[in-house]
Amino acid sequence: MTRRTRVAVVAALGVLAATVAVAEPAVLKGRDAFGSWQGDAPGTIRLIRPEDLPKPGATASAANVSRVVQRPASAVPKVADGFKIALFAEGLSGPRIIRTAPNGDIFVAETRAGRVRVLRPSEDGSKVASSEIFADRLGHPFGIAFYPSSDPQWVYVASTERVMRFPYRPGDMKASAAPQAIADLPAGYGHSTRDVVFTRDDKRMLVSVGSAGNVGEALGDPAGGLTAWIKAHPLGAAWGGESDRAGVLAFDPDGRNQSLFATGIRNCVGLAIQPSTGLPWCSTNERDGLGDDLVPDYVTRVKEGGFYGWPWYYMGDNEDPRHRGERADLKGRVTVPDVLLQPHSASLGLTFYDATLFPPEYRGDAFAAEHGSWNRSKRTGYKVIRVRLKDGVPTGEYEDFVTGFVINDREVWGRPVGVTVARDGSLLISEDGNGTIWRVTR
Repeated sequence: MTRRTRVAVVAALGVLAATVAVAEPAVLKGRDAFGSWQGDAPGTIRLIRPEDLPKPGATASAANVSRVVQRPASAVPKVADGFKIALFAEGLSGPRIIRTAPNGDIFVAETRAGRVRVLRPSEDGSKVASSEIFADRLGHPFGIAFYPSSDPQWVYVASTERVMRFPYRPGDMKASAAPQAIADLPAGYGHSTRDVVFTRDDKRMLVSVGSAGNVGEALGDPAGGLTAWIKAHPLGAAWGGESDRAGVLAFDPDGRNQSLFATGIRNCVGLAIQPSTGLPWCSTNERDGLGDDLVPDYVTRVKEGGFYGWPWYYMGDNEDPRHRGERADLKGRVTVPDVLLQPHSASLGLTFYDATLFPPEYRGDAFAAEHGSWNRSKRTGYKVIRVRLKDGVPTGEYEDFVTGFVINDREVWGRPVGVTVARDGSLLISEDGNGTIWRVTR
């Protein structure tokens, strides 16, 4: 081997070593993808597919509620190398959904306190310069949206029982008038969160409404019989106390002309519009009671007229044994969600990253907040994940992005709820365990 050849070989090996060094970590697939909080770490990538799911009852159904404790003074969430995280706000009353107004203000739903708060970031975006209660006595506010999107004249707030709106001028930190109630929503027991977004053309308002029960326990028989119900209603529409629930509703912006946009989504807690396509997406809590690893939560595109399975099926044609044989007509007509998550993670807030502060490969990806499990023997969730897309299409993979909210098998200090992209490109994360908001930057 000549000296020139040896040099070429060494150089090639160096390039190969560098390539290996920067290669992404292996994707956890199949059973390896389920795991628990001990295996969570920023950069861990998972891919769960319908064919990976166990049979119902493969494990017992667990009741494993976490105990929320005061955040230890030294506790700071963990982020991947190259990112930084710092406390943005504290002392809030159960902050849940957070949304960035066009002028950069951060609107926060303090749901348990029945109010919406506005936080104005400092000039460098690192902390809160001023804080005001925008409106209170709102019931249980959750979803927040600005309309029209390009030059908002209104702030919409979705509470458990209704959608209301306030007159708004960019920069308002207090509501200038009483709210206008524009749409009544299905209320009663069960899932109480309601999110609200507007389609990209601002012509339709979409509102998510979760189911009343876990798996349609109180459905009973539809009025007039099943055959008549099927003919008169959208695919997969439920009845009785579940009427207009477990799905996404559509309205005109003034609250008129209600219709069912999509059905069979047990609890679409977080709604978001994908900027590049205009498609609505849901961050969804699936059902409990079938074991540790059923049923996966999910993040998915929402197709108009689509049926996503609840309560009769899940992840395609997997029939829920508690409704065996009840809806054979729906087999083969279930839309499979795009990104399956660790079961019982309690996926909540959802946002798309459309800024430039993060590396280019993050542009267009989604972030979702995982509030954390209770129906699993091995705790999971309690983190923020990055949902990976390629050319605007989900790959099915997701990545742990922010972790570190769990102290041990029994105790946690943080439960992520809301995610929003601030005007400076940082990612803000709310958690309702200790009432804080965290800021991720480069």
